[in-house]
Amino acid sequence: MERKHDLDRTRSADQAQGQRERDAQDRLMELGADRLEPRPWRPGPVPPTAVDLTQYALWRSADLTRDDLLSALALLPAARAEVEGVEIGLLFAARNEGLTWTQIAEAMGFHSPQACQQYVTRLSARQDKRT
Repeated sequence: MERKHDLDRTRSADQAQGQRERDAQDRLMELGADRLEPRPWRPGPVPPTAVDLTQYALWRSADLTRDDLLSALALLPAARAEVEGVEIGLLFAARNEGLTWTQIAEAMGFHSPQACQQYVTRLSARQDKRT
């Protein structure tokens, strides 16, 4: 029974976070983020991503209220997941292009190829856990 309780609690926490993110997106869109220029690499029309919205909030931070800033902060987990997805995509593309772990590690500032590979393994595991 305890496992079901833990799953229910996790599901409830995930739903609450999802609602906070939707509320935060709505708030920042109302503040003007809905007028951001579309990114040329994204098929249109799509709404701004969590990264776009958090950057918008930072850019407008001097004009935002505490509640607006709290909304932006609520989007940080989603923005982090987006950035990690981009990172994994770039790493996959680099490996597919034939770059070695040594080259990738050097470009990313790791001290060894093994440290870079371990980082990628952890990053992939986090992404797998999210899906």
